[in-house]
Amino acid sequence: MPEPSGAAPKGGLGESGAPIIVIGGGHAGCEAALAAAGMGERTLLLTQNLDAVGRMSCNPAIGGVGKGQLVRELDALGGWTARAADASGLQFQTLNSSRGAAVRSPRVQCDKWLYHLALKQALERQPNLEICQDEAAEILTGPDGAAGVLSARGIRRRARAVIVAAGTFLDGLIHIGLRTFPAGRSGEAPSTELARRLRELGFASGRLKTGTPPRLNGRTIDFSRCEPQWGDLPPRPLSHFTERLDRPRLACHITYTTEATHRLVRDNLDRAPLYCGRIRGLGPRYCPSIEDKVVKFPDKARHQIFLEPEGERTLEIYVNGLSTSLPEDAQERLVRSIPGLESAQLLRPGYAIEYDYFPPTQLRSTLETKLVPGLYFAGQINGTTGYEEAAAQGFMAGVNAVLKLRGREPFLLSRDEAYIGVLIDDLVTKGVDEPYRMFTSRAEFRLSLRADNADLRLLEKGAGLGLVPAGALERFRRYRDAVDGTDCGPAPLSPWSRARAAAQREIEAAYAGYIRRERQAALRLRRWEEVPIPSGLDYGAIPALAAEPRQKLLKVLPRTLGQAARIPGVTPSDVQLLWVWAERTRRGSQKTHSAPKEPNLAAPHMRGGGHSVGGGKLVEEPATHTNSAPQESNLAGPHTRGSGHSVGGGN
Repeated sequence: MPEPSGAAPKGGLGESGAPIIVIGGGHAGCEAALAAAGMGERTLLLTQNLDAVGRMSCNPAIGGVGKGQLVRELDALGGWTARAADASGLQFQTLNSSRGAAVRSPRVQCDKWLYHLALKQALERQPNLEICQDEAAEILTGPDGAAGVLSARGIRRRARAVIVAAGTFLDGLIHIGLRTFPAGRSGEAPSTELARRLRELGFASGRLKTGTPPRLNGRTIDFSRCEPQWGDLPPRPLSHFTERLDRPRLACHITYTTEATHRLVRDNLDRAPLYCGRIRGLGPRYCPSIEDKVVKFPDKARHQIFLEPEGERTLEIYVNGLSTSLPEDAQERLVRSIPGLESAQLLRPGYAIEYDYFPPTQLRSTLETKLVPGLYFAGQINGTTGYEEAAAQGFMAGVNAVLKLRGREPFLLSRDEAYIGVLIDDLVTKGVDEPYRMFTSRAEFRLSLRADNADLRLLEKGAGLGLVPAGALERFRRYRDAVDGTDCGPAPLSPWSRARAAAQREIEAAYAGYIRRERQAALRLRRWEEVPIPSGLDYGAIPALAAEPRQKLLKVLPRTLGQAARIPGVTPSDVQLLWVWAERTRRGSQKTHSAPKEPNLAAPHMRGGGHSVGGGKLVEEPATHTNSAPQESNLAGPHTRGSGHSVGGGN
């Protein structure tokens, strides 16, 4: 994989701090630290365990429906997740390849140990970045906001910006049957003090829950009774910058639960923490536990189970689709009721974990908190689930922390520019009441926001941030010219190609009418986004504004009329009032003497987001594990089928 150049920072930075401190070495923390340091700002990454940075706590895969688009965008901007996936990939797939271009999504089955090592290597070799094993216990504040971090070892580290990317560690509590114990994930201590200190600063918090399945010894599985699932040939890299893939191929396998499996679940619900009142946090809708599947969908005769290798040099198998917090003895019997697993040995039990999150409506679009300037939240602290969602947030927080320190305009992506823009806008505008997972159906303009054109949309922006290698940028520009039909001569394009440019032109031509309609809708949306709401607007002074929209507006503090229109509970007439009062505030008087032309209140995002753009071809068909695998468990939508395997990932 490509390596950062330059020497590591020398001496003293750990004790005295750095302009930017990142708390947490998961996917969000790694991307935040690499982005900030890559832009030339001295950065310190604090993590409880240096041997666990970039660890795949749940499924050993990157990408999937919606998630693959996020990672491709992150890669085009200069992020590292896709490069680490390519360096550790065991199986490369394009999900939904038989369907429309809008929902085709890349996914990589990874060697989880090699993935961790790839990110750790990137961190260790990144100029301007120091990594340190220590636990953050408190955010230090001053007159201007965040001022540093107090560690559990009593060390004060100064900073001008702090990014909290603590994953499930904030007051984490693991459940296995009726046994509970504090943990950030299995075998690692929670971050209880930091969670308490954040609440003391005045942040509202809540509890969410996620889970993970048991891991099995592959030597004890009868794979002859399961259906093998291979990746694509030839494999296609996830990263735009990977020139070739030289990795071994491993198969995944499919099996199914049985009536005996379901009976065992029902017989043990009295010992299931999810059903006996021990778990308060709400779990991910799109990654239900086997307990939820059996109870909520009793008509389903069987549910699909994916057996995924966790690495090239281990026989440990991840049992995707069997997330559970039942007692260990019940888990063992549960596993052995499944064809092919009759003699399977449990290496690690599945478990549920509850943790604190901080509602993301407390954030600005830069992911900076409204309460404490210079303090940023990224990842599961914001209520998301998944490696990919966390990584995208970490990158955006790292970039915007640097830009604010330098007095520059923030780096924001709109909903018509990127899935990353959809993700962040959904979080800060609508908030979450359950773990948030990205799907293609969340994007109004998904035919324009394809995985195959992420580079054409965003790579120049990454170059503007200084995060794209100069050599790659030159080759990309030649490729872009080829897509536009310009003869770029014999000059090399690798890792891009003329064949890929021709394929891009074919997609654009095939969907030209639909893409044109999307772009027209995006222009209407942009007009709304260009009408700012003054930061000093007094919502309490708007007499015709009802209580509910007033409360929601005060909670979110939208930047523009477009953002205000997307807040649940805010109606078009409310937006009209905002427009009038925003003009009055700007003019500095109580009367608007000459009102400008009113914005078009029939903008697409107020009419359901335009999900029918392009007709039936654009309706999301959530992916199977492969392009043709049958689906036994359509659990009320994409939550059991989306991405095949990215469901619930990134805990």
